[in-house]
Amino acid sequence: MDLDVAMRVASAGMKLQAARLRVVSENLANAESTARSPGGEPYRRKILEVTGRRDRETGAVLATVRRYGVAQGELPVRHLPGHPAADAAGNVRFPNVNPLIELMDMREAQRSYEANLNAMQLARTMIQRTLDILR
Repeated sequence: MDLDVAMRVASAGMKLQAARLRVVSENLANAESTARSPGGEPYRRKILEVTGRRDRETGAVLATVRRYGVAQGELPVRHLPGHPAADAAGNVRFPNVNPLIELMDMREAQRSYEANLNAMQLARTMIQRTLDILR
């Protein structure tokens, strides 16, 4: 594999994992965010759709963010009559964010980012050694 291609693939991987980390951190920050008004819609968990695109220069398939979306599904409801966002029955809808899942996603994204960083550093080291040999 060409070292330039390896660096481009690693760079695309790092960009993707950085986007995942941003989404996970936003989800964690809003894990307990309720609606601003009674009976309103609380924060919904954000997700990424990932796709592969072919790089025209190298022909490599690079992973990129296709689009950002929100996770649909049921929102947890808690009976908290004194809460400012409680509806007439005293129920409050909370975000569909599970902090445990978000922390696992964060750990996975962090490790993938580090793996791509190591691959890029290895490719740079190999390029530097090749230049040293040519001198």
